Amino acid sequence: MAMPIVAIVGRPNVGKSSLLNMLVGRRVSIVEPTAGVTRDRVQVACEHEGFYFDLVDTGGYGIVDRDDLSAEVERQIAVAVREASLIVFVVDGREGVTPLDREVADWLRGRKCPTLLVANKIDAPDMPNELGELPRLGFGEPLPVSALHRRGGPQIKSWIVAHLPTASADSERSPVMNLAIVGRRNAGKSSFINALAGQERTIVSEIPGTTRDAIDVRFELHGQQFIAIDTAGLRKKSRVNDDIEYYGFQRAEQSVRRADVVVLMMDATRDVGRVDKRLARYIADHYKPCIQVVNKWDLAKGRTSTEAFGQYLLEMLPMLDYAPVAFTSAIDGRNIQSVVDLAGSLFKQARCRVSTGRLNRVVNTIMSENVPRPGKGQRPFKVLYATQVAVCPPTLVLFVDDPARIVPGFERFLVHRLRDMLPFAEVPIRLVFRARHAMRGLPNRPERTTER
Repeated sequence: MAMPIVAIVGRPNVGKSSLLNMLVGRRVSIVEPTAGVTRDRVQVACEHEGFYFDLVDTGGYGIVDRDDLSAEVERQIAVAVREASLIVFVVDGREGVTPLDREVADWLRGRKCPTLLVANKIDAPDMPNELGELPRLGFGEPLPVSALHRRGGPQIKSWIVAHLPTASADSERSPVMNLAIVGRRNAGKSSFINALAGQERTIVSEIPGTTRDAIDVRFELHGQQFIAIDTAGLRKKSRVNDDIEYYGFQRAEQSVRRADVVVLMMDATRDVGRVDKRLARYIADHYKPCIQVVNKWDLAKGRTSTEAFGQYLLEMLPMLDYAPVAFTSAIDGRNIQSVVDLAGSLFKQARCRVSTGRLNRVVNTIMSENVPRPGKGQRPFKVLYATQVAVCPPTLVLFVDDPARIVPGFERFLVHRLRDMLPFAEVPIRLVFRARHAMRGLPNRPERTTER
């Protein structure tokens, strides 16, 4: 029931970033003629005919990266494809089929995911092109578009909406919670897992994750199933001296993306460091429910209080101001069960849905308060209508008079007040602002979501 993901995939320099910018209607991805500009995945919400989905721009498949990060670029592409509900496969319509296009096509066919073949750079209807051989890639007739001249966007989005998966009945039945445990070296992650093993529970299996240093341990506690994702400890980048540690950080980030709830494990005897901040920023940027677990609290007692340490975390990790704090001693199992119970509560909050009527009543109440102004001499914002379009994270679309006037201060104010008044008190809320004209016909459009 989260927003479905649509991955844009192709070899370098076929116009993937330009295509994403065209589809979302603004410049999001960097567009350069130089191959390899896009390395990490760029993800942004997109809407068409009342349906919402996340578009993901990826790096060029097969790129020879000047910084020797080709393997990491392709790993990011693989993650995007694995998480995607739909794929937009982009080729250069002027060049025809290249050997690298065939390689991408062979890989995508193994994914068995609905795939739209897009022939980009068809900038004029009568320009010479090699569309005739593109169907040989195995994805049917290509859709000719020109991202440069903004032609073909509605057809691509109509295809996406027509192929969005619907939520299955099985997705509503006792979902398994994925709980990722991340943190610095020697923070106590292994002790936490071992303490879980000492609780009254059943270990169903230990499954190697997608990487050798992430292990999935399936548990059953009080009739509720969940998977604990154990990851290797991390240290700051300047001390990362080999590939194993470098990719350990990447795998920890991948574990965060897979998780429903993240346990950010910290050592009570050490100051918050660069690794903690980097992980916290990554967790917040991916809208993940999180528990800040301060481990080894038995060693810090007498030197500070839970209230003081909680305030310290708020100052050092403000991006996780929504995340509750728990104090544990994993070595003797103290408060481990309460962390698991808290994770279950966050899991439920992230999956909660409120009615459109209730949401609009809450928003109207908030807007009647002392709302931050957009700037000196400018009139206040107007929120005309609000609706929830997805869960995990709770995703709210707000139709406003002018999205360009939304400032960070107003967004922070709104999120904090929404947490106070809605059942999302301890989980991140994702806000999407839309212009007034996008409301036309909205009440008659069905709501459609899927769970990834």
